Amino acid sequence: MELDKIEERDLKMGQPNQIVFSETLQELAQNDRDILVTTSDSRGSGKLVPFAQKFPHQIVEVGIAEQNLVGVAAGLASAGKKAFAVSPACFLSARALEQIKNDICYSDNPVKLVGISAGVSYGALGTTHHSLHDFAALRAINNLTIVAPADNFETEQAVRKAIDFDKPLYLRFGKKAMPFLGEDNQNFEFGKGRTIRSGNDLTFIATGETVYPAWSAAQFLEEEHGVRASVVSMHTIKPLDINLIERLAADGNPIITVEEHMVNGGLGEACASFLFQHGFRNPFKIVGIPDEYTVTGSQINIFEHYGISKEGLSNMALDLLDTTKSNR
Repeated sequence: MELDKIEERDLKMGQPNQIVFSETLQELAQNDRDILVTTSDSRGSGKLVPFAQKFPHQIVEVGIAEQNLVGVAAGLASAGKKAFAVSPACFLSARALEQIKNDICYSDNPVKLVGISAGVSYGALGTTHHSLHDFAALRAINNLTIVAPADNFETEQAVRKAIDFDKPLYLRFGKKAMPFLGEDNQNFEFGKGRTIRSGNDLTFIATGETVYPAWSAAQFLEEEHGVRASVVSMHTIKPLDINLIERLAADGNPIITVEEHMVNGGLGEACASFLFQHGFRNPFKIVGIPDEYTVTGSQINIFEHYGISKEGLSNMALDLLDTTKSNR
């Protein structure tokens, strides 16, 4: 089911997470002059034009110079400012990787790195503008918390908690309007996954904008096949909520991870590493973008091509359940 074709019986539609990020930041900046935003010619794509109009002395434009962006933000943070460095995720996590490693993480400057238009949000602009490497690259750097909110609730909570977070942080946002993902768990804390749907047959562990397709698949599986699937928004990629993963794996049922990222080095491999090293042998599948030249199209086109959809994930779940039964 496409995100722009949600039926009323499903979930309430919200706004793009990038807009929620900007609106929440504006609200907080009204009473906190220490909140400063740096951008790399990306105030428009980052939905920060209203912020700049309201707080012209709290935004720094460095132009298309991501390394300078991170360096300036690190300097501001070292002086006690609450610095947000906003840039397209594909460029922020690649062009400025050395500055992220040294100026922010090694130097322990609590900059809030904000990767906008993440994953395949840029769609038809192609591989140069896709950030399918950021989890893998940034997970390898010590002293960096990595968060990819799934919906407007998680986004707002993440921004509020980021303000006084005293460690380096990477926030990842996409461009599409996102639905509100249920009310099973309305608690939000960095490093703690959020269970948005409970079941006892298998589990989807997803992150960011792939949580909704996983939720849709779980709903379809129950309505059409009587299969009850749990859905977890693992919004924090690092540190991973290993206690929750351990509880989910305890019954031995299948686990499917879903991410808008290359299958190498992201959420799936992080979960697999923990499970295997701790003796779990659950049937397991990683769903993401394979190690190949990525097809070009809209985000939804790309998701559907690689099975990150209601139909694709449902079929994978049924196949994994069938394989599990035949091997027992």
